[in-house]
This record gives sequence, C-alpha cells and structure tokens, in this order.
Amino acid sequence: MNQISRRRFLATTSLAATAAWFDPRTLYAQASTEVPAMVTQARVGAATAKITTQKLRGNISVLMGSGGNIAVLPGADGKILVDSGISTSQPQLQEALNAISANPNNPALAHLINSHWHYDHTDGNLWMHTAGATILAHENTKAHLSTTTTMTARKATFPPSPAGAIPTLTFADKHTLKLNGTTILLAHYSPAHTDSDISILFADADVLHTGDTWFNGNYPFFDASTGGNIDGMIAATKTNLAAGTQDTIVIPGHGPVGNKTQLQATLDMLTATRESVAKLKGQGKTLEETIAATPTAAYDEKWGKGFINPPTYITLVYQGV
Repeated sequence: MNQISRRRFLATTSLAATAAWFDPRTLYAQASTEVPAMVTQARVGAATAKITTQKLRGNISVLMGSGGNIAVLPGADGKILVDSGISTSQPQLQEALNAISANPNNPALAHLINSHWHYDHTDGNLWMHTAGATILAHENTKAHLSTTTTMTARKATFPPSPAGAIPTLTFADKHTLKLNGTTILLAHYSPAHTDSDISILFADADVLHTGDTWFNGNYPFFDASTGGNIDGMIAATKTNLAAGTQDTIVIPGHGPVGNKTQLQATLDMLTATRESVAKLKGQGKTLEETIAATPTAAYDEKWGKGFINPPTYITLVYQGV
C-alpha cells in the first residue's frame, strides 16, 4: 500500500494558506455560460445555503449543506477535507471551518481529498486549492476533471476544470495517509456510482466517508456514462459494511450521517429492487412496461422521496441489468 508522508504532502502544498480566495460570485459569473444548467442552478442555491456542522468522533466533523457531505479533520498538519462542495458556498464554508479551528498555527486548509469527480463534490476545488489545499483523488477523478465529460443520464456535458481545480496527487488502488496524528485509509471501489469512487476511512476514529456509494435514506444515482451501475453499488455497499467495525460512523455522500444498520438496510433495498427489475427485463418487458409494473413499490415510500424518484431509479437499474 502506497503512503504519502507528511513531509511530501506539505512540500506539495501551496504556501498560500493566507492567500486571497476567489470571490465565488466572480467564479460563478466566469463559468456560468460554460457549464451545464444544473451547475449554474446549484451555484445560485449554494450562494445562500446554510451550512450545518456536526461533530463526530476523533476530532472529525461533517459539514452539510453545500453539495455532498464534507468531512473535516483539523490538526497540526492543517485541515484535511473530504470533498469541496459547491464553489459559491465559500463564505459559509470558511466561517464553518474557522469555527472548527481558527488557530493561526493551523492552516485553514492544507489537504483536500475528492471522493469522486462529480461537480457537487468538486466544484469548490479551485478556491480550496487557492487557499492552500493540495488535492488528492483517484486517477479517474483527475482524468474526468481534465477533459470534457458527458453525464448522459442528466443530459449534461462538463468542460475541463481549471488547472487549479484538478488533483495533483493521484492513486490507482489504495493509499495511506498519516496526518494530524491519525491514519487515513483510501481505497478505490470497482465502478459503482462512477468509476472514480473512493472510500476514506479515518482508522483511529473509526469514521468512514463513502462518497456517493451511499445515499442515506434515498434511492441512489449512479452515472453509467462514467462506469456507474447497480451491481457496482451493491458491491460497494458490501465493501462499506466490511470496513471498520460494527460501531463505525458512516458519512454518506448525501443524507444524514449513519451507521452499519442503515447500510445493511440499503443493501437489502438495492438487492431486492435489482432482482425485481431484472426479473421483468428478463421476461422481455420494455423499460416503460417495467416502470408501469412498479417493481419498487414496497420501497418507494421510504426511499423514493429524494431527487431520484421511483421511475428514474427503475430506469437506472433497468439499464444496468
């Protein structure tokens, strides 16, 4: 397993911990004509979004309200963040980060880990890098952020990200970080939500960030255009259940912080709905006929009220079985 030492990580980190940060309104204005409408809309909403801080265990907190859930671990090596949210939430995120630890000897930002390439987890990369964060991610995240990438299911094409928003440190399979007095284990999933998903386990605190391999309480989205599929989501959920201990605190990409019991409920739902949809498809049913047969009816009341509604979820599953 590869390791990034504290010295190497700090050596590659910008000295701009106190550098001027981009005005998010300027970022939005510059990019609004170049990015998909969903990003423009997300930036408008995120500009006034309320950021909620939840303290977990081992000095780890999670910030909720700007795109995906953001994990934060402060310490002598600077703040370590998992995911960067939406760029226009910068002022609120800065305030939340300062409230966690404003020690002038502890840089506000030093290390940023991207759980995968999607914009709601990486749109803040540029300002965080400008503020001093070195960005680490799976090599496929760097590849997708470096080129024009289409998300077919959302009919959206994303241009390459600015140079400062692209990870400079990457890995292919596993990576170990030893920072802020703790061990952080990074591991690549087989294609699940995308082909770039990684898990982030704060081993000493027994806190796991799953990225978007887990949507706690809602039907998940998986991006077939960059490798996502239902079987991969099932496999990733099993991987998440095997990580840590039975008492692991689990941070999902979206939804409330949860636990292994909730992960197991998710696995049960994914497995059952996949089986129901696959059975209908195997009988020769078209997508429209499969949706009309409501194969997820037993789960819709609990899981179908997020941004992925039952017909959309059935469509995603149907395309992958």
